[in-house]
Amino acid sequence: MKKILVCLLAAAFTSTGHAQFSRYVIQFKNKGGTPYSFSAPLQYLSQRAVDRRTRYNIAIDSSDLPVTPRYIDSLRSAGAVTVLNASRWLNSVSVKTTDATALAKIAGLPFVQSVSPIAARTASASGKIEQPQTQNLRINNAANAANGSADFFNYGQSYDQLHLHNGEFLHNIGLRGQNMIIGMLDDGFFHYNSLKAFDSVNPAGQVLGTYDFVASETSVTEDDSHGMECFSIIAANIPGQFVGTAPKASFYLFRSEDVASEYPVEEHNWVCAAERVDSAGGDVISSSLGYNTFDNSVFDHTYQDMNGNTTIAARGADLAAKKGLLVIVAAGNEGDKSWHYITTPADGDSVLAVGAVSTAGVVAGFSSYGPSSDGQVKPDVASVGVSTVLQTPGNTVGNGNGTSFACPNMAGLATCLWQGFPEFNNMRIINALRQAGSKATTPDDRIGYGIPDVKKATLSLLKDFSTASATATNCKTTINWTSKDLGTMRYEVERKAPGETAFTKIGERQGTGSLFGTHGYQFADSLINVQAGTISYRIREIIDTATATFTADYTDTVTVNLGASCIVTGITPVLAAGEEILLLPNPAKEKFTLKITTAYAIPALIVRVVDAKGQLVLAERKAKASGTASFVIPSYFLASGKYFVSVYNNGKLLATRELLKL
Repeated sequence: MKKILVCLLAAAFTSTGHAQFSRYVIQFKNKGGTPYSFSAPLQYLSQRAVDRRTRYNIAIDSSDLPVTPRYIDSLRSAGAVTVLNASRWLNSVSVKTTDATALAKIAGLPFVQSVSPIAARTASASGKIEQPQTQNLRINNAANAANGSADFFNYGQSYDQLHLHNGEFLHNIGLRGQNMIIGMLDDGFFHYNSLKAFDSVNPAGQVLGTYDFVASETSVTEDDSHGMECFSIIAANIPGQFVGTAPKASFYLFRSEDVASEYPVEEHNWVCAAERVDSAGGDVISSSLGYNTFDNSVFDHTYQDMNGNTTIAARGADLAAKKGLLVIVAAGNEGDKSWHYITTPADGDSVLAVGAVSTAGVVAGFSSYGPSSDGQVKPDVASVGVSTVLQTPGNTVGNGNGTSFACPNMAGLATCLWQGFPEFNNMRIINALRQAGSKATTPDDRIGYGIPDVKKATLSLLKDFSTASATATNCKTTINWTSKDLGTMRYEVERKAPGETAFTKIGERQGTGSLFGTHGYQFADSLINVQAGTISYRIREIIDTATATFTADYTDTVTVNLGASCIVTGITPVLAAGEEILLLPNPAKEKFTLKITTAYAIPALIVRVVDAKGQLVLAERKAKASGTASFVIPSYFLASGKYFVSVYNNGKLLATRELLKL
């Protein structure tokens, strides 16, 4: 086997002695003799990376251990060999060399599994990234008039690209990316340190680090502008003009793509950059890079390779997800080209691949088609990649087209959503976005599960997060529940008693605080005049109370069993001095008047009428100011007999009165 490998390596050199290839991936058999251990992870992972694994029950395994140092030293000792990047996940190292003797020596090392060429000696000028099909940057001076004045940010021109997803909702409830770390993997971040879109993140220290995996240096500001443009879609904060989708997040900016050429070495760079995001304690990867064909066709992928398990990039992306990172990538701009399909790593089964639509939700012709070759729904979702507002290299706010720009738009919102629900892992966030898509039940090969509505995604996660319990004693039910909310949200409690066919609202609770967070609540329900049997309660959480944008869903349902009837007769309980509740006339025929006197206002006054068997026959919601108020209650539809009229103040029983219907 080693002889065959040496022959293959020799074939990589021309008859003149000059190497056809100059960069190789050395795959190792194992990590034998490693000085690292599972018991001391802080030697190779940050505390934040360890905490992520602990939070989501991810075991540290051999793929977390760095490549064995002596293996790397052996490569350097083999001859004129420059080590480029090492991947602990793939247990491989990329090297640069034209030394055939050194390559043969490396191939003969007992711990080396394979030596594979991965890039040519001389770079061409035909580099491919998920560059917009048409860049078409232009200055747009008209701020969007639809930007709600009540929103936390004044988005200006960028309002529509957030609003398509109801993204402003997340920002308004305090989820703006704080304490979240996004790793940007791209081809360079031209002058990010001086352009105006970044005049908030730079002085605030939100750029935590940079590295160039192509040039092996820390600077990324002198390279291509594509990564900078993508970065701006998340991080910009120019009030009234351009605000990104997660402007309060922190960032690592890593260059893994060489725009001057296109070779698989860049996929290896991508994996190494993703590993750096992981070990540094990142949460999210946003990458608008995709690979299918290369400058040398011997390396080309086929559509059959787009199965999530074949390419270097897809394997690395899925390993990043396995480590708990939320990986979001561009689907590709091949929709109107001969390739047609998604590019890698969008084929990864654990990544969120993003297609492109306009702010009107119309799919872009250039957006790559799915599915993956193994039948996965791809793209997963879609975001704005047509005339996306972004920072230009000329220090203006302009527009560009491409799934490259749809990706960071979605990544920023996904980051804010995850910020609100750190209890859930990366895959639950992906599922929430899919379930909240405009085509969630009918996914297709253009935009997958559709355009996510992050308000719907929030409700989906709330339903999974919320818990409730209830106990019934002494003719009273006590309901306790925990959910996430803030002061602008509220809850409604509904009840269905034995013999009733529908739920009736019996009370409310207002949310708590100025920022979205976890809170607990309690509600007491009097069971006076409720017959024995099973009583059901459900809690409805209203996360947007505005009439035009009202959004709510039922987050919990609980039941209690009432063993004995709580039906009573007469008057109960005793009212405070000066309070009075009368039924006039009594007995009544067609109608009666409920006269209530209290010293306080009752904005949520509930009137319930039950028959002698405890079955609800009428429920009405009223409101009264302080003093005396009268309400006409219809009774013409009631059969003759005895009834009980109960009056509640926001779920608390004030009194029950007996009514005789003639």
